[in-house]
Amino acid sequence: MKTQSAKELVPRFFEKTAHTYDKIVNLTTFGKDKYWKKEIIKKVPNCSSVLDLACGTGILTFQIAKKLPDAKILGVDITESYLEIARKKLKHYQKISFLCQDAEKLNLGQKFDCITSSYIPKYCNAEALIKMCLNHLNPGGKIILHDFTCPKNKIVRSLWNLYFVVLHLAGFLLPNWEDVFVELPKLIRETRWLDDYEDTMKKYGLQVDKQSLTLYTSSILTGIKKI
Repeated sequence: MKTQSAKELVPRFFEKTAHTYDKIVNLTTFGKDKYWKKEIIKKVPNCSSVLDLACGTGILTFQIAKKLPDAKILGVDITESYLEIARKKLKHYQKISFLCQDAEKLNLGQKFDCITSSYIPKYCNAEALIKMCLNHLNPGGKIILHDFTCPKNKIVRSLWNLYFVVLHLAGFLLPNWEDVFVELPKLIRETRWLDDYEDTMKKYGLQVDKQSLTLYTSSILTGIKKI
């Protein structure tokens, strides 16, 4: 039986989870998703345009809009049901728009001052995603990528593994999330996204910085396109 690639997991994870995503991501990270998003927002520069990849229901997108009320913001996601939820939240945010598109294949014909994404790196090929970002990034622009990482400390990793066992059991009560709770920890253990994206950014001459969060259970990687 063919092993599924990380990207092939996306439909299994997200086709039936849009309506509960905001609550589940907050509950299952013990509220840390909100903290991680705040750390991402701190790194978003004062600028006039932002591209938010894998924007989902718009959690990060709308926080960017609050920080940059005059900026033009485009949220892109591959799952239409998530974008439907995001569009329902638009209300007074007239400068936000959403597009259903594969981030790796994006070709908008326009450039942005900042490109952000939370949780996309583990699903994508680093080379493909960074090349796409560079094609859409203004000189001096910044790429900000965030995702889960597997903790290195043995004690923390043991607790982390135990937590996912509990989540696996919770999947019986939340069948739409069962695949996520089973497959996500495997994916996080296997991915080398932080090293792969750091190497790729440096290969293309970006100024790179990284920040580990919450006992190395997630990280933020930034790259600045030199002028």
